[in-house]
Amino acid sequence: MPRFTILGHNKGNVFVVSLAFADLLVAFYPYPLVLYAIFHDGWSLGDTQCKVSGFLMGLSVIGSIFNITAIAINRYCYICHSFAYGRLYSYRNTLLLVGLVWTLTVLAILPNLFVGSLQYDPRVYSCTFAQTASASYTIAVVVVHFLVPIAVVTYCYLRIWILVIQVRRKVKSNERPRLRPSDLRNFVTMFVVFVLFAICWAPLNLIGLAVAIDPHRIAPHIPEWLFVVSYFMAYFNSCLNAIIYGLLNRNFRREYMRIVTSVWIPRLFVTETSRAATDGMRSKPSPAINNNE
Repeated sequence: MPRFTILGHNKGNVFVVSLAFADLLVAFYPYPLVLYAIFHDGWSLGDTQCKVSGFLMGLSVIGSIFNITAIAINRYCYICHSFAYGRLYSYRNTLLLVGLVWTLTVLAILPNLFVGSLQYDPRVYSCTFAQTASASYTIAVVVVHFLVPIAVVTYCYLRIWILVIQVRRKVKSNERPRLRPSDLRNFVTMFVVFVLFAICWAPLNLIGLAVAIDPHRIAPHIPEWLFVVSYFMAYFNSCLNAIIYGLLNRNFRREYMRIVTSVWIPRLFVTETSRAATDGMRSKPSPAINNNE
């Protein structure tokens, strides 16, 4: 069954799938509407479509950062607390944690519907979060949705880096399990995902924080080009993760090639999928993320 193929081989990948879903969310509804607004030089789809588009875009953004945070915590527990990992991240607990991530994501975006901060912005042809709608709410958004998750992820990865350095220097080789090359490569992949996320989203969040501190004085002095560049730079991040996986993970590259091949040889794709499902059910479950093996 597909569930065993995804979860049986490694439970940590569930968070990666969840992150991929967050990235894809904007591609099916908000982005096409943005293109429609660009071609029609404005929004003509009504207020309801605007609210739904802005809500889904926010869901994708918050879902991405919360999933990246969950991945960092997962990697931290697996590498730094490996003896407790199997108990913490059982199949049931892993699915519950993914559900918790998306529940928190929905709860985090719901206040926008009551604050009235989902508005059409002609500068970026999008229905999105208006930084000037409420100064206090904008500060809360930047802190809860960006600064706190960034702090948590930074802490997790710093602890992992410290352990990696200790293992490489054989300082505590008898006290901690040796890291496998695949563990290290996967950690580097997710660390790059986090760094690019922080780089892409930092400018827009810093602008929002500056505007929230003094909306009437600072907002008019923010150059339009700076806001537009930071906005599209932030939302372009959703396209980067697949590129990162392809560049840094051998198995992702193999799957990309298999998907491309399926377009030309569908029969081969079905055969390989059935074989992969069979192998997945026969293989022993592993708590590690083994994308690079």
